[in-house]
Amino acid sequence: MPNVDLKGIHKRFGDVVAVDGIDLQVADGEMVTLLGPSGCGKTTTLRMIAGLEVPDSGSIGIGAMEVFNGATSLDVSPERRNLGMVFQSYAIWPHMTVYQNVVYPLRMRRVARDESKRLVDGVLSQVGLDDLGETPATNLSGGQQQRVALARALVFEPQVLLLDEPLSNLDAKLREHMRFELRIMQRRLGVTALYVTHDQEEALTLSDRVVVMSAGRIEQVGTPSEIYERPATRFVAEFIGKANFLDVSDSVKSADGSAEVPLETVGGTTTVRLPAGQVRARDGVVADQASLFIRPEKIRIEAPGGGVNDGDQCIHGQVLGRAYLGDHVEYLIRINEGTDVRVPTSVEGLWEEGTEVDLAVNRKDIFLYI
Repeated sequence: MPNVDLKGIHKRFGDVVAVDGIDLQVADGEMVTLLGPSGCGKTTTLRMIAGLEVPDSGSIGIGAMEVFNGATSLDVSPERRNLGMVFQSYAIWPHMTVYQNVVYPLRMRRVARDESKRLVDGVLSQVGLDDLGETPATNLSGGQQQRVALARALVFEPQVLLLDEPLSNLDAKLREHMRFELRIMQRRLGVTALYVTHDQEEALTLSDRVVVMSAGRIEQVGTPSEIYERPATRFVAEFIGKANFLDVSDSVKSADGSAEVPLETVGGTTTVRLPAGQVRARDGVVADQASLFIRPEKIRIEAPGGGVNDGDQCIHGQVLGRAYLGDHVEYLIRINEGTDVRVPTSVEGLWEEGTEVDLAVNRKDIFLYI
């Protein structure tokens, strides 16, 4: 049984469709991230799970309990859903100590004093704040405040932890550090967690699975490597990581799902041959206009006519320029008029501006989006 089960969730705000038919299951102990640009519906989805927004239709289950059902008008109140939540602002009370902040949910639940102390001491130890219980909240750093908010959300042992962009107020260096800390804590505690962010690196670092959303719908659900290596739609390919797109026309898709795609290059027309499974066509339709997609790091620059392996596709181009970026050199390669691609490499100064080169890419790393 999934620990969180969403079926057919819809939500409108006036004429705006915020969430448009979400189906999602989250397993016990899993860390799932809702990822997408502002306005895609990820925070609204989280708030509906929490009971802070009421869906227009669909159903929500948490563990063995159904907490919302539009057909039967069931709507369990937020405090009865056994959820912990960490907000973007942390919502730490400045007039309280760390201990007082963390014990507050237990007092609201009328937990006995001795049991409360045991639970608070335990969770403060788990988040690395066991020696700061009597410290005023105003004396804490941003990272410590984030841990207090996390401890307060975990202290009553919730069934599911909801996190709404909890690292966005930290500086870049601390945010990167806290990603790893948060992931380690979640795994150690074994709590089911739903995390909302617009930061793709955060999503890839933290998640067992990533849910990429756009315009209220789910574009793709998969592991971080599946999302990055095999994006299901052009939106996912553009939103996650860096991308090279090569516009093509008159694409041909064969019956077995493979494709032969003519591509204009500086050296003439090249036929890009893709194996089955590399074509992403909506409803199986092949249009007159399409785009080839290649991750920059999947490309090797070779001298014309050399260095191509079995399974590679060779695309001819010309070096427009290069930029030294410290840990790598990035080349800009002209494929045809209006189409340039970026290629990172560790080799500095090997290819001069104006040099004609071949770009070698394994065919399994090229996708056709139609």
